[in-house]
Amino acid sequence: MKQEIKRLPSSELAVMQVLWEAGGPVTSAYVCGKLEKTKNWKITSVLTFLSRLAKRGFVGVTREGRENIYSVVISEGEYLRRESKTVLERLYGNSVTAFVSSLYDSKSIGREDLRELRDFLDKVEREGRQ
Repeated sequence: MKQEIKRLPSSELAVMQVLWEAGGPVTSAYVCGKLEKTKNWKITSVLTFLSRLAKRGFVGVTREGRENIYSVVISEGEYLRRESKTVLERLYGNSVTAFVSSLYDSKSIGREDLRELRDFLDKVEREGRQ
C-alpha cells in the first residue's frame, strides 16, 4: 500500500515547485532567491515551510557544513497524479465527464482544449492503454 500524500497548502506548494524545478538538491537561500520575485516572504517563513515539508516526507534534508541541503522525495508527477485523483474522486464522483463539463461550462477551457483532449484520447485508444 502506498503512503498517503497529503494535500499541500499553497505556500508549501510554491516551495515544492521551486524544488521540483531545481532538479537537484538546493539550499534555503536558493529557494528564497527563486521566490523573492513572486512572494514577499522572509527567510524564517521559507525555513518553516521547508521544515513542514520535511516532516511530511516531501523533502529530505542533509547537513553540509553550516547549511541544510533540501532534496525532493515526492516527485512532481507523483504529487500531481495523487492530487488529481483526489480532486476527481471528491468533487466529481470519479467522473471525468463531469469534471470536463464543469471546466467547459465555467469557460475555463474552450474548443481548442477539447480538441487537444480528443487527440489525447484518440492516441491512448490507438496505443491500447486503458
